[in-house]
Amino acid sequence: MENLIELDKRHFIHPTSSIQQQQKDGAKVIMEKGEGIYLTDTNGNVYIDAMSSLWNVNIGHGREELAEVAAQQLKKLAFSSAFSTFSHEPAIKLAEKIATISPTGLNAVFFTSGGSESNDSAIKLVRHYWKIQGKPGRRKIIALKRGYHGVAAASTSVTGIPEFWGMAGHMMIDFIHAESPYGGNTEKAIASLRQVIEDEGPENIAAFLVEPVQGAGGVLIPPADYFKEVRKLCDEYEILFIADEIITGFGRTGKMFGMENWGATPDLMTFAKGVTSGYIPLGGVVVSDHIHNVLKEKSKGTLFHGFTYSGHPTAAAVALKNIEIIEHENLIENSRKMGEVLLKSFKMVKENLDIVGDVRTIGLLGAVELVQNPVTNKRFAQELNVAPRVIEALYERGVICRPVTFNGTDIICFAPPIVIDNEQINTLVEKLYDSVLSVQKQLGVTS
Repeated sequence: MENLIELDKRHFIHPTSSIQQQQKDGAKVIMEKGEGIYLTDTNGNVYIDAMSSLWNVNIGHGREELAEVAAQQLKKLAFSSAFSTFSHEPAIKLAEKIATISPTGLNAVFFTSGGSESNDSAIKLVRHYWKIQGKPGRRKIIALKRGYHGVAAASTSVTGIPEFWGMAGHMMIDFIHAESPYGGNTEKAIASLRQVIEDEGPENIAAFLVEPVQGAGGVLIPPADYFKEVRKLCDEYEILFIADEIITGFGRTGKMFGMENWGATPDLMTFAKGVTSGYIPLGGVVVSDHIHNVLKEKSKGTLFHGFTYSGHPTAAAVALKNIEIIEHENLIENSRKMGEVLLKSFKMVKENLDIVGDVRTIGLLGAVELVQNPVTNKRFAQELNVAPRVIEALYERGVICRPVTFNGTDIICFAPPIVIDNEQINTLVEKLYDSVLSVQKQLGVTS
């Protein structure tokens, strides 16, 4: 174990981590195995993976079926390029399957290795779509403040969380951010979006890119009428509507795709994470029949965009098995039902503690906000580090969660594997209650 920690310090630059903290303290934990909703570290400690690691292990850890499918495909055809119209059966069948389960009218798929690549690809595709129709000026992309879309060049720029811009600056131009519907005011949010369109000029706008639920922004769930109004506005100004389903896809919200909860159909849809439950990297972009037809008619010559691993046969085979498990084990319905149980439990925590504000879930995507005054929603001073302290208390009790502290908030996010059951939710919420109570006492607040 000690040797692993030293090797980690010496050679492994961790993603989205403090390099200085790593060099000082070493890896916080070194995981060794996973099963269901649980992870076990090299010291034998067992944790509830209440975030599905990075919102992605939808069917839980340790599913041997996926390992078996991967092994079979690796033996048969581990890799084959999809460039220059070369193809193979796993990618063809996965594209067909994704078309079948996607919203009506979205039937063509471009594959990537993950979410950031998917959003970068969608941005390039919509700009290409307008260019080949004689409207190269339509380049600008509108997104929402507090939205997260990845860490590649374009996906970082379209992300609406300034903290992600700091590493290298706001790297690309032509990305604009409208107000999020956080707080439930559709009229205000749509007015902000309309104003951005008018200010920038609709003739310059390529697309509006949005998550059905803003995940990294704090699990911000839009009002029931928001996306229908977005669809109307995009149609009014002839702007393409891109749904970022990277977190919300494949059962996470109690539907196959998150946008189904609002009854709005996008023109393009990006996906990753849950498509393979994180067992192997894969992502993609699904495009509407209209966009696909324009590409077929007007995109002359080679489309110079593609990744080495676009349509990777082993990843595609694993994705097919993963989707089969989601469907055959009724995990989407389990996500919906257990999400209701989780929300009810969150509300009980709120009723019995003095620093819990808004609680919310949609399927098995949820959040608990911590506030100084739940009546006025007054926030804690950021230097108190309330959410990180609760996260540490949860960790000590064997639960892995994620804090969100952007914009002065203290939010605890939850996205457990969608195989979780009632008893496991009860255990999770008991540990949440104990953790929040311990921090509440540290703050000098007594229930």
